[in-house]
Amino acid sequence: MNEIRMVDLKGQYDKIKSEIDSAIHQVIDSTAFINGPAVQDFQKALEEYLGVKHVIPCANGTAALQVAMMGLHMQPGDEVITTSFTFIATAEVIALLGLTPVLVDVDPDTFNIDPEAIRKAITPKTKAIVPVHLFGQAADMEAIMQIAQEHNLYVIEDTCQAIGAKFTFSDGTTRQAGTIGHASGMSFFPSKNLGCYGDGGAIFTNDDTLAQQLRVVVNHGMVVRYYHDYVGVNSRLDSIQAAVLKVKLGYLDQYIKARRKAAAFYDKAFANHPKLKTRVTAPFTTHVYHQYTLVTKDMDRDALQKFLASKNIPAMIYYPVPMHMQKAYQDPRYKEGDFPVTEHLSKHVISLPMHTELDEEQLKYITDAVLEFANR
Repeated sequence: MNEIRMVDLKGQYDKIKSEIDSAIHQVIDSTAFINGPAVQDFQKALEEYLGVKHVIPCANGTAALQVAMMGLHMQPGDEVITTSFTFIATAEVIALLGLTPVLVDVDPDTFNIDPEAIRKAITPKTKAIVPVHLFGQAADMEAIMQIAQEHNLYVIEDTCQAIGAKFTFSDGTTRQAGTIGHASGMSFFPSKNLGCYGDGGAIFTNDDTLAQQLRVVVNHGMVVRYYHDYVGVNSRLDSIQAAVLKVKLGYLDQYIKARRKAAAFYDKAFANHPKLKTRVTAPFTTHVYHQYTLVTKDMDRDALQKFLASKNIPAMIYYPVPMHMQKAYQDPRYKEGDFPVTEHLSKHVISLPMHTELDEEQLKYITDAVLEFANR
C-alpha cells in the first residue's frame, strides 16, 4: 500500500507532470514573470468555468478577502458579521482594516454560518456579511442574500475551500459558489482543491465598477502608472503559478469526482455508527470535499488522532480553538459558552485524509482503523 498522506500533491503532479513542466517552461522562456500572458489566460479560463464576469488574480486568499473589503470602501468601525468556526484569515483581514468582526454560530450539520444568527447580530453599524463555505459546501446563500438585501449590506463570500461547489436557488437556478455575493475571496494554496505550487488567490465579482476598483487596489492603487488615486496593496498572482493553475483547472471536475468517490466510501463505512457523525450536505448545495470531517461522540477525539498516527494515518483537527476564544481576538463581547455549536465542533471534529489520489486499499485501511478505535 502506498503511503497515506493528508494531501497527496506528489501523486497528483506525477499524473500531469508533462503538462505542468511544459507550462512552467513556457513562462520561463517568455520571461514574463509578472502579469504575463499566463495570468490573463488563467483569468479568462476561470471566468468561463465559474460563469462569473470578473476574476481578479492576487497574491493569496487572505489578500483576496482584504482587497474585496478595500474595494468596497469599508471604513474603520464598520461591523462585519462572520463565523467563529473558520480559519483565522477570515477575521484577520477584518481586524487589520480596523473593521469590527462580529462573530456568530454555525449550523450543527453543515458547519456553515447560521442565517438566523446573522439576522440577530445586525446593528446600525453592520456593513457586510462574510459567509465561509466551509470544508467544501456552500452556505445558505439564498437566505444570506435576502438578509443582505433587506438591510443594504455587502456580502463577501469566503470561497477558499469550495471552488466548484454549486448552489441551487429555490427557483431552480444554479450558480457556482463564489459568484453569488458582491465579491468573493479565493485561495489557491497548494492543498486547496485547485491549488498552485506556491501562494495564489483571486477575487470574483459580477460588478463591473467594483471589478475596476479591485484591479486598482491590487496594483498599489494605480489607475495610471505612477499616479496613485487610492491606497492600495501589492498583491499579484505570478505567471508561473497562473500557468500551473490553468493546467489544473482543466482537471478540476475530475478532481472533484475523485474526492466525492472517497467521501462516499467514508460515508458507507461510518453510516449510522453511534460514535461517528458523518457530514451532512445541505439540499441547496453540492459538496466538493476540501475536507472530510467527522464529529465524534462519547469518545476521545485527540486519542483517536494519536491512534491513527500510530498506524501512519494522518488526521487533522480544524479548528481546535474557536475564533472568539483565540488570544489575539479576545473581546469583552464574547465569552466561552456564547457559541455552543462552534465550541462543540471544535472539541469533537476530526478530518480524515481527503485528496484526489486516495485508492480503495488506503480508504479501507483508514476506515478500518477509525472503526477499530470507535468500537472499543
